[in-house]
Amino acid sequence: MTTFYIQQFGCRATQADGAALERQLLDRGCTRAADPAAACIVVLNTCTVTAAADAQARDAIRKIHAQNPQARLIVTGCYAQRAPEELAALLGVQWVVGNSHKPQIPQLVHPLANHNSPARASNNFFPAASLLPDLHAPSPFVRAQHVAPHPGAIYHLDEPPHHAKILTGDIFHHPEFLSAPIQGGEGNHTRPILKIQDGCNNRCSFCVIPFVRGKSRSLAPDAVIREIQALTSPRPPASPVGQPILAVHSPAREIVLSGINLGTYGRDLTPRIEFIDLLRRILDETPIERLRISSIEPQDVTQDLVDLFAQSERIAQHFHMPLQSASDRILAAMHRWYRSEHYARRIELIHERLPNAAIGADVIAGFPGETESDHAATLSFIERLPFTYLHVFSYSPRPGTKAANAPDQVPSRIIKRRARELRALADQKSAAFRRAQINRDERVLTLHRNAHDAREGLTPTLSSNYLKLSVSGDFGPNLWLDVHISQENFAPVAESKVAELVPST
Repeated sequence: MTTFYIQQFGCRATQADGAALERQLLDRGCTRAADPAAACIVVLNTCTVTAAADAQARDAIRKIHAQNPQARLIVTGCYAQRAPEELAALLGVQWVVGNSHKPQIPQLVHPLANHNSPARASNNFFPAASLLPDLHAPSPFVRAQHVAPHPGAIYHLDEPPHHAKILTGDIFHHPEFLSAPIQGGEGNHTRPILKIQDGCNNRCSFCVIPFVRGKSRSLAPDAVIREIQALTSPRPPASPVGQPILAVHSPAREIVLSGINLGTYGRDLTPRIEFIDLLRRILDETPIERLRISSIEPQDVTQDLVDLFAQSERIAQHFHMPLQSASDRILAAMHRWYRSEHYARRIELIHERLPNAAIGADVIAGFPGETESDHAATLSFIERLPFTYLHVFSYSPRPGTKAANAPDQVPSRIIKRRARELRALADQKSAAFRRAQINRDERVLTLHRNAHDAREGLTPTLSSNYLKLSVSGDFGPNLWLDVHISQENFAPVAESKVAELVPST
């Protein structure tokens, strides 16, 4: 019996790819292992948004190989698409499969588990066409080959040199859409995450994602509706592609829509459909009780979209809009499509219509050419607007991007200091938002307990406006609770902790 484990990294879109792979492997009769040590096949689904993400993936590969030397490792995802040779050189790796060919991974699993690889040509190159029976003739960009390790690699005398195979190609020639809802099996998620859009047509000067994800493409609206109907049904029917959806304990009460550039949903479809029209269809045609959207670019946050959020209690009051910088000079260098005051007007519009909404942002510290004045402008901008949380990233040059070759790179010590200042401000904004919620009533959704959370008598929950709260009592996941936030049972705490609430009567 073939056992597998999928190690996930990175964003929700990457995790959705992993969920789709898990569904396919289960359909092929494979069995999910509890951890990498118990699996004969380990798939590492990587991220490459920062250098730290790359390092995390390499470290995980080394640890898994040391823990389970017999496991056959398949490395895929964005890092595998960007720099397959780096990963192919690591011990334990059998295959490196880029995003371009991720749908072919299930065809590799059984041969690897049986320690038999498909036939190779005499020139030692793997015939990639044998993996693509359902596609047209393989792209000339496809390469599947043995890769030698980095120079200086040291082996035991009885250990042969390591060779891994690479299967990747030009991502812009592969329009496939790989997605399945992220739910229980893929990480104990109470709230399924459904990827409805992939790829990006923007070219921000710091971002490598368009080059490893390809063009923007959308899941057909009818398919989105069917997936949500299946997730909200007690007995999920077959998925849109004819594959059974993994069993869920109860119908989903909240679903999160995700994508690489979610606001561009539907622009590639014929006929074209706007993202807001899809949201209206979901509300009209499915019984979903709460719909949440993930990150959306500020230019896609329109008056009509904010009005829809304000008019429907079934849409979570939560906006996450990447800011990156509040210096107009730096925004121009980043090739962002807005300026600080354009962004501010979106924030003010949301706060006016939805005064208790969560408003989060991504911010980059130390972009090339960023001066102390630019950094101060970002701090001042964030301080004066009603942000409720921030995701702070230290700038990391990504190979192949315009910013990576900029001559005015900021020293790492300065980047770290600016990131610390931004995170300190983020803590202040988060604490102020939490204090503002005192004496309010909220409906919260109970979540699965974290395996590392040993607290008894408390249940983790999430509110519409993204408050992560603990409620007194032992409740199962996926239940609605009405709670009252009071001075006595709600206190500002660090981001890594939660505040205690008492169920209302």
